[in-house]
Amino acid sequence: MALYDLWKEKTDESRNSAQQVSDYIGAYFDKEKEAYAKILGAQEQTVEGTVKELAAKYGLEPFEVTAFIDGINTSLVTPVGNVEELEEDSTVKLEIVWENLYYNMCKAKAPWLYELPEWEGILDADCRIEIRSRYRKDMQAVSHKVGRNEPCPCGSGKKYKNCCGKNDD
Repeated sequence: MALYDLWKEKTDESRNSAQQVSDYIGAYFDKEKEAYAKILGAQEQTVEGTVKELAAKYGLEPFEVTAFIDGINTSLVTPVGNVEELEEDSTVKLEIVWENLYYNMCKAKAPWLYELPEWEGILDADCRIEIRSRYRKDMQAVSHKVGRNEPCPCGSGKKYKNCCGKNDD
């Protein structure tokens, strides 16, 4: 069985009780937090090795490394190809873009990660505040409804009510 399949099996509520999955995910998040604390503390912008080596280095099971890579993949200079095909002897190179990682941790709503004190050595407080502000702005709902007296979006130069909105009554 592929490593990533083991991860999916471990987190599958159809195979395990909701409580078992919840307990496991909680324990995994603790391991993930420690792994990120090590990476950030050492300011390791590039992490590389086999899946088995990374598991030993960061206190994870090899199948958990595939989940870790799946989570960090969008924060890398070059994403890891097919995470589902990784094996223990697969070599990976994770070149981290710090700003993307911080943003994605905000997006994942993971304060246990984006509030790690180790971030202070990598991104200054102003930068972290700016990234959180950008995240909040990106997540705001925006209405694109055109008001009756606004210019028509078709580009005619007429008011919407006298153009494309004429029959919207």
